[in-house]
Amino acid sequence: MNAVTLVPAHFAPLTKDKQVKVATGETTKGMFGGSKPVYETRTEQVQTGTSDCRIDDARLARDLAQSVRDLNDKGWEVVTVTPVFSGRHDADLKLLQGCGAGYGYGYSYTSSLVIVARHVG
Repeated sequence: MNAVTLVPAHFAPLTKDKQVKVATGETTKGMFGGSKPVYETRTEQVQTGTSDCRIDDARLARDLAQSVRDLNDKGWEVVTVTPVFSGRHDADLKLLQGCGAGYGYGYSYTSSLVIVARHVG
């Protein structure tokens, strides 16, 4: 008896650096004798979106490892792991003064992994 498990891939997050003010826990005397918190500026990564072509390979590896552990815990032994590919393409043609100019592109990416396992014992 065999089992088949699909592990979906997720696109990688897009990030950028952002300057953030963070309280240090220290205070300083204010102008009128009170105390005010001291801040320092730090750079943090902030997610701005999701890629439409690059897979989050670290997440895919963690998800695959978890699926294999789950199968092993239930008495299954992994036989194969097969990638499933998807793709995107586009093309355009423009007419400029009676002449044609165009472009086209295409690429593929791993959209998921298929695990085939057999029951042991």
